[in-house]
Amino acid sequence: MTHDGTALGEERVSILIVDDMEENLVALEAVLSFLGQRLVRARSGEEALKALLREEFAVVLLDVLMPGMDGFETAANIKRLDQTKDIPIILLTGADADPDYTYRGYAIGVADFLTKPFDPWLLRSKINVFLDLHRKKRQLAAQTEQLRQLLVSGPDTGTTAAEEATAEDQLSAVSERLGRVELLLKERDDAPASALAPRITDLEHSVSELRSALAGDRGHGR
Repeated sequence: MTHDGTALGEERVSILIVDDMEENLVALEAVLSFLGQRLVRARSGEEALKALLREEFAVVLLDVLMPGMDGFETAANIKRLDQTKDIPIILLTGADADPDYTYRGYAIGVADFLTKPFDPWLLRSKINVFLDLHRKKRQLAAQTEQLRQLLVSGPDTGTTAAEEATAEDQLSAVSERLGRVELLLKERDDAPASALAPRITDLEHSVSELRSALAGDRGHGR
């Protein structure tokens, strides 16, 4: 592990925290700093949307009660845009929140809810699930592209029909897993941490298998 909490060789990812209250942003930063990731602030729904269009985020922490564009409207706008629709959103609500909030949030497509004052360990646990899922998704996407490149360059490097068929099968399997990840990010689950953990393990196996397959291809002269 590095001094900031990330594993050696592990790429830092971005987390967007959205709240109009300075003290709430400071509290979130204090808790999430232990994860060793890049934390980006937004003080309004409008600022959040601009940030999301500028860079990629693994997850968004979004306060419900904000002046102007509230959390529900902001979440709906995030889910409306092709560029941001698959980013998981955790809504932050007060202890006296309207019981209707949960229904409204899941109807929009948010991934989870957290009630203030939140438990720091629980918050980090929930965020870590989405960070792991984000990393595995990016790894699979990159390695799927490697497989595509191998298929494209195959005829020029002596690839046999059997080898090309095997690569196509691997590509199809990984593409299917990527589709499952996209679906997973859209699922509405009252306890996402427990539901996503086994799926992340499955993604880890997929990445490992694909890495071995790619290494084998290169070992055969590609």
